[in-house]
Amino acid sequence: MLYDWIKALHVLAVISWMAGMLYLPRLMVYHAAAQAGSEASETFKVMERRLLKAIINPAMVVAWLAGLWLAYEGGWYRAPWFHAKFALVLAMSAMHGFLVRWVREFAEDRNTRPARFYRIANEVPTLLMIGIVILVVVKPF
Repeated sequence: MLYDWIKALHVLAVISWMAGMLYLPRLMVYHAAAQAGSEASETFKVMERRLLKAIINPAMVVAWLAGLWLAYEGGWYRAPWFHAKFALVLAMSAMHGFLVRWVREFAEDRNTRPARFYRIANEVPTLLMIGIVILVVVKPF
């Protein structure tokens, strides 16, 4: 019974984490086009910081803790598909780290990347998510 509750918590945390991971780079697309110091830029700074601190960071922590517990309790850590999924989750966590760095650069008015860079970066979490979901649902190996 506890396993099912932790699994539900994990799914909720992953949904929240992904929502933020998909939205934050989109905010950065618009922020990169705003003049540093402008009212729009200052508004984007607040939005990015709040999204990161209130949603993305806590959701990632809960997703990781619940996921590790599920992997141990379910014995999934032995399965080859899980190893591939784990590698993609590590890549998602690395992307999270890049987003943290980029939010900091924007907050300090040090962004040097064009909006196009963030448009491309916005696709990375989507591609990782597709791979993770396929591995979890299909368990191809």
